[in-house]
Amino acid sequence: MLNIQIFPFNPFSENTYIIYNDNKTGYIIDPGNWNDRETETLQKFIEKKEINVKNILLTHAHIDHVLGLQWAFDTYKVPVKMHQEDQEILDRNPMSARNYGFEFIPFKGDIEFLNDGNSVFLDEDELKVLFVPGHSPGSIAFYNENQKFVISGDALFQGSIGRTDLYRGNHSQLLESIKNKLFTLPEETEVYSGHGKPTQIGFEKNHNPFF
Repeated sequence: MLNIQIFPFNPFSENTYIIYNDNKTGYIIDPGNWNDRETETLQKFIEKKEINVKNILLTHAHIDHVLGLQWAFDTYKVPVKMHQEDQEILDRNPMSARNYGFEFIPFKGDIEFLNDGNSVFLDEDELKVLFVPGHSPGSIAFYNENQKFVISGDALFQGSIGRTDLYRGNHSQLLESIKNKLFTLPEETEVYSGHGKPTQIGFEKNHNPFF
């Protein structure tokens, strides 16, 4: 069984996730820890639960989702897994950070690329990779069929969708991604977004004003 812990971090209120199983093997998803206090909170949770971090997963590489990426890589010494189409977004983050008035040192570490239809595993527990571009060119979601939940990144929110006015965003592409990849999941599927509270696929299909 997979356990999900949410940490709202940084000035953007980004959701960083720890997913771990009963064998204490886990993933860090979208490490957005911004300062020493947030980093300590994340590290202490991992230590208290005795989690063996297997990989760092990125739903996408916008600045708010990778503020703690270098720390996570340096601390746990495991590869980062993301979609290749977001490599450019990751590389542009020093410039993006300057636009927000702070500095971001270019990430240095091992990256492995994931594609639509791939899977990542925590022992027997599978997370299927869904390619959901639009918010960013390489946005992906992680779907667990057994427990019926999806980590959607910034594709789908409670009552909203990801913004598409950022570099290489595409509104029509995002709508198609949600309709073809997320709205085809079972309606009871729990949606864990990159910001805000969880929601469900069925609720968003019936009430999301963008559809």
